[in-house]
Amino acid sequence: MILAVMKPQIAASRALALVLLCAALPALADKKPQLVKPMAGPRATALRVTWLYVTPSADSQKVDRVQPGRELVVSDHSGAWIRVYANTDIEEVHESRDTPVIGDDQAPPPISGWMQAKGVVIETTANGDQILMGAAASEEASASDPRGPINAAKVARLLYRRVAEMYPNSPLAGEAAWRSADIQWQLQKSDFSTLRSSKEKDAYMREQMDDDEMKKVIKMFPGTRWADLAAFELIDNKLCGDWQGQVQCPEKESDIYEKYTQEHPDGPRTALALYQAIYRQAVLNDMYTADGNDGKAAKAKNHAKELYGRMKDKFGTSDYSWRAGALVYKLDEGIPVYGIDQQ
Repeated sequence: MILAVMKPQIAASRALALVLLCAALPALADKKPQLVKPMAGPRATALRVTWLYVTPSADSQKVDRVQPGRELVVSDHSGAWIRVYANTDIEEVHESRDTPVIGDDQAPPPISGWMQAKGVVIETTANGDQILMGAAASEEASASDPRGPINAAKVARLLYRRVAEMYPNSPLAGEAAWRSADIQWQLQKSDFSTLRSSKEKDAYMREQMDDDEMKKVIKMFPGTRWADLAAFELIDNKLCGDWQGQVQCPEKESDIYEKYTQEHPDGPRTALALYQAIYRQAVLNDMYTADGNDGKAAKAKNHAKELYGRMKDKFGTSDYSWRAGALVYKLDEGIPVYGIDQQ
């Protein structure tokens, strides 16, 4: 889906943001910022790369550049300028059991200074949630474009994160929280797939995606489509890396997907989960047949057809239903769906 290199973690709450340590303006003779107590103020974020200055003037000394999506706390105003405290937006590097592949970038340090207010969305900005959501969606689209900016996925994730944190009562908050968590999940999933451990059969032997944000989506938005989506993604951490021809893997995974369909009968991923369960039952039919266990093969085949019946009744027009129908046809015709077709 989207390629990037870092794994952010959602900031805890607005209250925490307002009590974070603030960096004082660096002295002209000493460019090292001195930490002081922060001044409370509304949260904000920039939509573009913006320079931070010592004073509210483009002729003054530059402190640093603020990247889009970074969390800001506005502490003062001066005409078209605002003084801000830029939060760290900590990026935790996952310690791999193999070679580290999750980003080499370090978390930006907390800094303070003056920046032009143009292009900065403050939580009091009219329709600020919609503006940030649109900007995030544009960055996400750019991340899927091979010609897009290399850090577009990270920017999209941070902007979605800002929507959920700055506007928790917005009707967009749930969608934004899910998209932020999903981008993080997909980035980790892509990176971990390059590790040697990704082919380990047992899930506990593989690198696990950080599930904190997914679980937070479920907790904050229970019973919603976003919770259903998050619960489906969590299944990734339970799957075998490679079946290695062992029946235990498709057996376990089929149960996991079927359980998901029972707990989320009307979710946006329920049809996919049913298909995954049917596919694994078809695989078990092949595996048991190859082992000469006709009884278990017949049981797996019948269960696949039973699940397919449920799918047709509820998701008859879904692509997954049609795909499942093709699997059942192969089962009836004795055509293998897993391994080498020896016919």
